[in-house]
Amino acid sequence: MVNKINKKILIVEDEKDLLDLLAHSFTDQGFSVVVAHDGQDGLSVAEKEKPDLIILDILMPKMDGISMAKELQENGVKIPIIFLTNFGDAEHISSAIEVNKSDYIIKSDLQIHDIISRVKTRLEIK
Repeated sequence: MVNKINKKILIVEDEKDLLDLLAHSFTDQGFSVVVAHDGQDGLSVAEKEKPDLIILDILMPKMDGISMAKELQENGVKIPIIFLTNFGDAEHISSAIEVNKSDYIIKSDLQIHDIISRVKTRLEIK
């Protein structure tokens, strides 16, 4: 049995298979997980649930991840964000990281265990 980690992660991802995989993987690692399928839902879940960290897809319907992050920032919500993206271009990456000193992961570059490791590092979990 994995020890419970007293941290809540919000995963905002419109690709159902990836969302399910991430949610299951983080739950298996002992995190509390809440999910949203687009930026609009993610915004309301973030404000209601107050997660310790948000894993946020950039390209989504209704509201993209960068807009969601900017809106959280404008509302005074300071939650660390790790953007997930398929974009490797400098424009998307710089737009993402200038919001709330965020981090980003290019989906095709990393495995699930790498994403979990990055989250643990960001939350200072050993």
